[in-house]
Amino acid sequence: MAISKKDKEFAAYVVDLMQSIGPVNAKAMFGGHGIFLDGLMFGLIADKILYLKADKNNLEEFTSRGLSPFTYNKKDKEMKLSYYQAPEEALENADEMNLWGNSAYSAALRAAKSKNKKNHK
Repeated sequence: MAISKKDKEFAAYVVDLMQSIGPVNAKAMFGGHGIFLDGLMFGLIADKILYLKADKNNLEEFTSRGLSPFTYNKKDKEMKLSYYQAPEEALENADEMNLWGNSAYSAALRAAKSKNKKNHK
């Protein structure tokens, strides 16, 4: 599926907004974009919606605001990833994006650390 100019522009906007976190970049994937910092994916963009990585440490921040998880259909079954919609204010304010982006990146770091532990057993 081709990525539209508007999708590319939105991804560029998100990446620009997140530069206070570090050298964030977007990679086109699955008809959307993955949002990466230091090789770790901590966000994704699908249908012009930004989703951020969530885990047990920050999930409440998303669910208490009624933010939706990223879902997709696989063989007629709805699959849910551990990414939740970013709040509107994060897309409108660099300081808010810094807070939400750092929280999501921390969740990605914890997931990578946990995965590394499992692989070294």
